[in-house]
Amino acid sequence: MRLVWASLLVVLAAPAVQAQDYPTRNVTFIVPTGAGAGTDLLARVLAPRLSERLGRSFVVENRPGAGTVIAAEAVAKSNPDGYTILMGTSTPLAINVTLHKKLPYDPIKDFVPLALIATVPFVLVVNNDLPAKSVREFIELAKSKPGAFSYGTTGPGTPFHLYAELFGSMTGT
Repeated sequence: MRLVWASLLVVLAAPAVQAQDYPTRNVTFIVPTGAGAGTDLLARVLAPRLSERLGRSFVVENRPGAGTVIAAEAVAKSNPDGYTILMGTSTPLAINVTLHKKLPYDPIKDFVPLALIATVPFVLVVNNDLPAKSVREFIELAKSKPGAFSYGTTGPGTPFHLYAELFGSMTGT
């Protein structure tokens, strides 16, 4: 019985010993947005700190496009060895499933959550030159000038896009 327990401990300890060697080469953060976007900034702040702490380079690679599908697919199809990491947001991991009939990846089967890096608030801002100084005033102004206002997002299907559409549908603007 002691031999069985000893063997079990050796088997259980083996993955832990391997994990201590990680990383043995550079790690790539795949960012599903363009350079300068919030997710990119987080990756660029995190990468040097991890590089310093773990002794290997953490490289940020931007792969924007197709509403984050390009980056998510690349990571999902990469070798599942922990050296290609998606800086995932709610878009590739939750929203895209509701927007697309078929995705080239499965957010539940193809990814393992590692850490929550940040939570990001959404804020409605307008040009200071507009006469609207509150949300109520902005809604009234937008209703009085249909089609006169536009908004910017990081892409279709992103939370920024969906929140703007929700705002428009809830306010009739």
